[in-house]
Amino acid sequence: MALEITYAEVRFKNGSNSSGTNSESPAAPKERTTPHKSNPAFPKLFWASLLILFLLLAISFFIAFIIFFQKSSQLPEEKNTTKQPIHTTLECVKKNVTMAEKVWSCCPKNWKSFSSKCYFIATDSKSWNESEKNCSRMEAHLLVINTKDEQDFINRNLDKQSAYFVGLSDPEGQGRWQWVDQTPYNKSTTFWLPGEPSNPNERCVVLQTRSSSWGWNDVPCVESQRSVCEMMNIYL
Repeated sequence: MALEITYAEVRFKNGSNSSGTNSESPAAPKERTTPHKSNPAFPKLFWASLLILFLLLAISFFIAFIIFFQKSSQLPEEKNTTKQPIHTTLECVKKNVTMAEKVWSCCPKNWKSFSSKCYFIATDSKSWNESEKNCSRMEAHLLVINTKDEQDFINRNLDKQSAYFVGLSDPEGQGRWQWVDQTPYNKSTTFWLPGEPSNPNERCVVLQTRSSSWGWNDVPCVESQRSVCEMMNIYL
């Protein structure tokens, strides 16, 4: 009996493939991304912040406007015209200051000049306070008497039938007399009429005559009397 021989073809692969696995490494799994979900509160927060910022700016602007308005209202009104001088007409005399220099010593028109001062005799009657304000409006103050020569000069220019406020007063009625320009009250240079001052409730002083003599008398400050204003000479 003849033997039947079967041939089979056998092929060998490289050693790297002997394991029977694929040489390519498996691909990494793709990362799954979830779609971003918007925060529903974000638009509300944004608009709320914007509104708060707007309100803060509005409040700041309003406060700044109020401050500016208050400061503006406190400033004196500015006019287009320049400030006019109070005394537009002066009466002057030349005085020697040194041997090589001369200057003009001036007083406003209708004022009286004596030594280095100017005097204005007011003929309208006012209280002591109103008289002082009237002098102040003319850049002066009520009369301050420092010497007998000054007192005598003033007396010669006054009407004997009237009394005139001067710048001496005792605001507290305690006998503490004081001049309006803060000149110290000197008891050795006073010209009180006999028996004056006589009443602590009479706290202002007038110049007046009694028995043909001029002197000081204390009177109520609310009385209406004439007055004498005083200022320093104007030098040109």
